Amino acid sequence: MAQETRWGRFRRSEAASGYLLVSPTAAYAILLLAAPLAMIILYSVFRDGYLTVIPAFTFDNYVETWSSPIYRSVMIRSLSVSMAVTLVTVLLAYPVAYFVSFHVDPSRKSLWLFLITIPFWTSYLIRVFLWKVILGYNGVVNSALMSIGVIDEPLTWINYNIQAFVVTLAHAYAPFAILPIFVAMEKIDRSLLEAGQDLGESRLMTFWRVTLPLSMAGVVAAVLIVFIPVIGDYVTPNLIGGGKIPMIANMIENLMLVRDNKPLGSAIAVSAMLIVTVVSLIFVFLNRRFLGGTK
Repeated sequence: MAQETRWGRFRRSEAASGYLLVSPTAAYAILLLAAPLAMIILYSVFRDGYLTVIPAFTFDNYVETWSSPIYRSVMIRSLSVSMAVTLVTVLLAYPVAYFVSFHVDPSRKSLWLFLITIPFWTSYLIRVFLWKVILGYNGVVNSALMSIGVIDEPLTWINYNIQAFVVTLAHAYAPFAILPIFVAMEKIDRSLLEAGQDLGESRLMTFWRVTLPLSMAGVVAAVLIVFIPVIGDYVTPNLIGGGKIPMIANMIENLMLVRDNKPLGSAIAVSAMLIVTVVSLIFVFLNRRFLGGTK
């Protein structure tokens, strides 16, 4: 009876209402996110057979993933490209977010945010194709430089390389970096900036000591939002790189769909997720003191 009473009180509590409210979303997440992830982890410790997966426990897939120089080099390349894209994107996004937050009239901020989100109106695939046209052998850049006499023949180093990856991905993910930084800056109390200047600080020192620390939460969010999906991008290497410079996602796609080696592809995917998790946690940990000082 006591148990029934406790159960009855729980059903009438706010906690029960909250659980009931989030249960559809939780079930959806478990069904479409947790279940496939669990299947990938399970496949990673199985053996590969001819056009089938043998349910026999083994760590051979992980051993091959970490011992093969090919997979290691592709993983290092993917991490390097992701870090470079994240760095370039955030460095370019921060001034834009700062300008919109501090120098744009409040009545026009919505318009600026509207303009920033315009790239989302077109398909990601179309945007990548556009950069392929811009950076191509006979593309916009080469044609413009040749028309004004800067070069005599088209440049070959601006396409099908890592630099082209960085340019394309930085443009594609720029809105993802601008918006969280802008939101963090909008929460900054402007009276703190005025107080700093009243105490004799220059605009530069006020920015360094007040604005930058208080906006770091948005910077951290922007870094994670850009870094995590970029390392799993496989469209850009295929189109901009011509398939000659594969990233880790291209390797996984090849193992899963072409070579039909799902256990090895799953092991590489799990390893990539673990590396991304570790790198992200390290970044958050290194910024914890900086962020903690602003609270």
